[in-house]
Amino acid sequence: VSTQSTWGLCRSSFLPFETKQPRLFDITQNNMGKLFKAYLGGGVIYRCVNCRSHLALHDELVSKAFQGRHGRAYLFGNVVNVTIGPKEDRVLTTGLHTVCDIFCISCEDNIGWFYEEAFEESQKYKEGKYIIEKEKMVKEIIP
Repeated sequence: VSTQSTWGLCRSSFLPFETKQPRLFDITQNNMGKLFKAYLGGGVIYRCVNCRSHLALHDELVSKAFQGRHGRAYLFGNVVNVTIGPKEDRVLTTGLHTVCDIFCISCEDNIGWFYEEAFEESQKYKEGKYIIEKEKMVKEIIP
């Protein structure tokens, strides 16, 4: 999946956190179709296991009690450096959801999914949140 082809289909999450902007210390912005990449500063962060791109702050972690395609997965309130694929309805263990797969902006690996809509009332809390599979990320402490 090309990052160019996935931009704008659902939502894009390569911009800095709105509520966490002071924790960002560098954003590389290139023109002419190049990547916009966010770098998270200070504290515990999660990075892509393949290319080490920053993905999320530990402060954004909502739950570790999720199941992904390849084992355990974490639910995050916000992530950076991902592109989001097209919407699709998927029957998951907790019922029907509209989700979009998410891909690392650098290596384009499928790292999880974004909850666009939950159809059951008890699952509405997931809307607007991201699942990243544990095997697709590494935890790191940034001084």
